[in-house]
Order: sequence, then structure tokens, then C-alpha cells
Amino acid sequence: MREDPRAVSEQIDREIAGQTLLDLFEANARDHGDLPCVSWREGETWETVTWAEQRERARAVAMGLRGLGVGHGDFVAIMARNIPEHLLADAAAMHAAATPVSVYNTLAPEQIAHIVNDCGAKVAVLEDRDVMKRWEEILPRCPALQRIVLINHAEDFRHLDSVLSFEQLEADGRAALLADPGAADRADDDVRPEDPATIVYTSGTTGPPKGAIITHRNVRWMQESIMRFIDPPIGASGLSYLPLAHVAERFTSYYIGLRAVGHGTMCPEITEAIEYARFARPTVFLGVPRVWEKVRAGVMAGIAKEPSPAKRQIAQRAIAYGMAAARLEKRYGAAAALATAPLRALFDRLVYSKVRAQIGLDRARWILTGSAPCPEDVHLFFRGLGIPLLDTWGMTELTVVATINPPDAPRTDTVGVPLPGVEIRLAPDGEILARGGNVVAGYLNLPEQTAQTFDADGWVHSGDLGAIDPDGHLRIVGRKKELIITAGGKNISPNNLEGYLKEHPLIGQACVVGDGRKYLAALITIDAETAPAWAAQNGIAFTDLASFATSPEIEQEIQRAVDATNQRVSRVESIKRFAVVPTEWTPESGELTPTLKLKRNVVADRYQTQIEQLYA
Repeated sequence: MREDPRAVSEQIDREIAGQTLLDLFEANARDHGDLPCVSWREGETWETVTWAEQRERARAVAMGLRGLGVGHGDFVAIMARNIPEHLLADAAAMHAAATPVSVYNTLAPEQIAHIVNDCGAKVAVLEDRDVMKRWEEILPRCPALQRIVLINHAEDFRHLDSVLSFEQLEADGRAALLADPGAADRADDDVRPEDPATIVYTSGTTGPPKGAIITHRNVRWMQESIMRFIDPPIGASGLSYLPLAHVAERFTSYYIGLRAVGHGTMCPEITEAIEYARFARPTVFLGVPRVWEKVRAGVMAGIAKEPSPAKRQIAQRAIAYGMAAARLEKRYGAAAALATAPLRALFDRLVYSKVRAQIGLDRARWILTGSAPCPEDVHLFFRGLGIPLLDTWGMTELTVVATINPPDAPRTDTVGVPLPGVEIRLAPDGEILARGGNVVAGYLNLPEQTAQTFDADGWVHSGDLGAIDPDGHLRIVGRKKELIITAGGKNISPNNLEGYLKEHPLIGQACVVGDGRKYLAALITIDAETAPAWAAQNGIAFTDLASFATSPEIEQEIQRAVDATNQRVSRVESIKRFAVVPTEWTPESGELTPTLKLKRNVVADRYQTQIEQLYA
């Protein structure tokens, strides 16, 4: 029986009373100083710093920031990939009693300027000259921004008095500590639990991103709630490869590691995540559905390239059996698991264990997915390999997650049960409301939007529509603001339909339309990475994405995917017409947010002509 969430929440409140994240840094350096903290690749070798070394460097950089005038209540913007200096700058900002704000690398200058001016960042830590070029454009429009610290290539900007190198910043901080050894402790003492640990800007699917104020208390509360659920051991390993501007990555690879004295490996390119995972062998691993789809495609491509016909056939048979067994186990539970165990064990020795090692997940104990619905066939594929994906649900306004599927009994049709201390209930219209110590302190500089999302009783109004089954598992139905109301008055959530469509390996993105129309239609893009291999397997020439996407063979294949989707829904939810868009949708092109969520208003505006043709 689940404990009373209010009682658990109050217990966590007592445990973390008066604490900040700096207390964890201090304890880790004091009690586990020799354990590895951060690793990264330097050329062909791997470098590692311990917890003691990381805290020492963070405090030195913090004193460098204090020398630039950064103090309590100030903000430090960070735009860099997942490199060790990103975490170092983040920790240093906190040790300087300031607030770090990570900015997505994909943002355009206008978007960067909005965030910098919204938080009033006094200093920005940037990775290199390519990033600096975008920031140089906005400097005249950001009056609060006084200094730029460049991790690499500072020498290219000697003409700007506002620029200094990260190396110089750290050296200046070390000199300051030699002159005043107690300065770092005094700065730490300035930090309070109610101070922001970070500002995380929402992805902005319907307008400018909002800055969610996540306090030290929020993070500490969330850490303790999650530890009651998954309890990773001291020294648990993690891999940081998704943008640290995203709250899920920030929590999974950074804050949980801080609480568990973890060892994080920094991966600067998402395309190299599997290669880095083989080194890191993470204990806890997060992947958004698109990542899992890419990993699956890579596994299958590797099997297809196996030179030995016998080994290839065994692997293919093992994959097919694993998915079939996972489907049976989902339907019939323990009885099916008992029946499939002998052959599963054989295939595990021959195939599954090797695949897990190949993708670096042979030691993973908690393998999470979230941010968007994960297709059922992807779940079955990985569960067949012995890698059960645990669906989660959360939002930036809840610090990170509010529900997780139990590792011992995950249900792929739900996003799990509430975390310890988290309350979940449904409003009369089905909107999911959540409450707990993970509820953030509101939106920066936006009192009206804060009042709309956070009510007087402490409930966050998520905007998601859900259903709760008798066992307490939460199922996501759709988004209130994304509901399509057809001309016949039917309310339809496009999310599930788009998820079904994207189960086909050729479909990269889908946008279902039909608000005020007689029927539903869809715009569909082709997955540029999957397309060449699919074309080769099906004897179709592939020269470029545009011509491939508009070929008759692809239209027929996409029609089959649409037909398969329509078989799974009611008649009024069926997609009657579709158009294949001969380009990719990416954060850079603007149709997706940095977290790969669909910007429906952008799609509707850019493809207005094509949409109208679908209803002609």
C-alpha cells in the first residue's frame, strides 16, 4: 500500500531543512573525495577528476566570478555542450551565491537575447568562437551582460575588453583564495534553500520560453523523493549527452549524481552517445523516445551487416522472439514469463547480453524514457533485450518528474505511479494536477502566468489530460491546448495518433491537423537517417531526401503506415489524407523545440498551403 504522500512530503521537508546543494558538494568532497566525479575524453585518452578536485576547482572559479562582480541574486548564463567546463561553471555559479542558467546551443540570437535579458545575466560562460559569434550580435541589446568568459578561443576576441578566458578566470579565483582563504566559505554561507539553484526555460511550444525558478529546496526535495524510489548506490555512473538546459538531463546526469556521489561522463555530441556509453556503462540512463528509436535502428543495422549468415539469422530470430515474449509477458504476466524463460536465457547468452554490452547498457539498472510518448514497439524491442524502459511523466514546473513506472512491474501503457511525497489528482475536465515539494517557485518575472499555472493550494495545473487506473497508474490522454475539435464537435488528441504514425521506421515526425474541419489529416516527414538503409533493403534508389520523400513507393509505404494507425483508433479519429514533407523538421529549422517537441503553430503557418490542399 502506498504511503500517505502528504506524510512523506513532510518527512522529506524535515530531512532537508536548511540544506542547499552546496552541502552535498561539501559532504561528497569530505567523505568521498577520492571517488571519481566527472570523466571526459581528451583526444584518444580519458580524463577524470575526483569529487575533492571538482569542488576545489568550482570554488576557485567561483572566486573568479566574484571578482567579476557576481554575487547573491545574480545570474550566470552558460552556453556549451556537455563538456566538463559546463558542470564546473554551473557549480561555480552556485558557489559564488549566484544562479546558473544553461542555454540551448541551438537557439538563435533573438532567442538568446530574450533569455539573457529576462534573467539579467551579468556574466556568460561560452564554449568557443562559433557560439561567441551569435552572442557578439546580441551584446548591444543586453545591457546587464558585463563579461564573457570563453572556454576556448578567447584569444580570437582580444579586441573585446569584456572577454576573458576560462583559464584566466580560474587562475584569478585561485589567486583570490590565496589572498583570502575564507572568501569561499563566506560565499557559500550566502546561499539559502529558497534561492534559485537554476532557472530552466521551458521549451516554448506556443510562445517565448518561460523561466521556471527551481530552488535549492526543490532540487533537494526531488533528490530525496527519487532516492526513495530508485536508490542508486554510491558511485553510480551516468552519461550526460542531452542538453543540460533540459531539466530531465540536468537532473538525471547532474543532480542525482550529486546526491548519490555519482560518476558522470560528459558526451559533447549526441551522435556519439553509444560510444561514450560503452566507457561510462551508466547505472541510470535517460533517453527520449527519439533516442531509443535511433538506438534500435543502430542495433538492427549492425545485425544486418553481420558477415556470418548463421550469426545474423540467430540474432534476427532472437530479436523477433524477444519482442514476442515481451508482448506475451505484458498480456499474461508471470505465467508467460515462466514459459518464455528457457529460450530467453539461451538467447540472452547468445545475443541479448552482447547487444546490451555493445550499447553500453549492460550495467544499467534504471533506464528511463520521457518527454513524449514512447511507441509500444520500441518498448517491446528493448524489453525483449532485457532492457525495460521505464516511462516517466513530469514537467519543468515540477522540477523534473512526478511519476515513474516501477522497475519490477512497468506498464508501457502508463507513465507509472506518483513518486514518494507527490500528490496527483484530476480536475473535473481531466487535467492532471500535481503537488509536492517539487513544485517550483513560479516563473521569473511573470506573475500572471505563474498565477495561471500554480494555484493557491499548491497544485500545478499541468495542461496534460490524464486518467488514473485503480492501481494508481497514470495514463496521459493528451494536451488541453492541443485538442483538435472537428467540425462535428469531436474532441481528439493528436498526440497518440502522431505516436502511432512514428512507430514506422521511415516516419521522422508527424503533425495531425483538423481543427474545425470535417476530417483529420497529417503532415509527415521522412527520417533522414533511416531512409537510406530502408531504401537499400527494399530495392529503391536513394539519392537525396527530397526526391526519395516524394517518390510513389514512399507514398504507398506511408499510406500503409496511415492505414495501420487507423486500424487502432475509432472512425472519427482516422486520418483521411496526408502529405509527405520533403524536408526534415529540427530545432534549427524551427518546427521543433530544443527538446524535440512539435511547434504546431510554426508548422501550421509554414505549411498552410499544403494543409489547405489536404482539404481541397
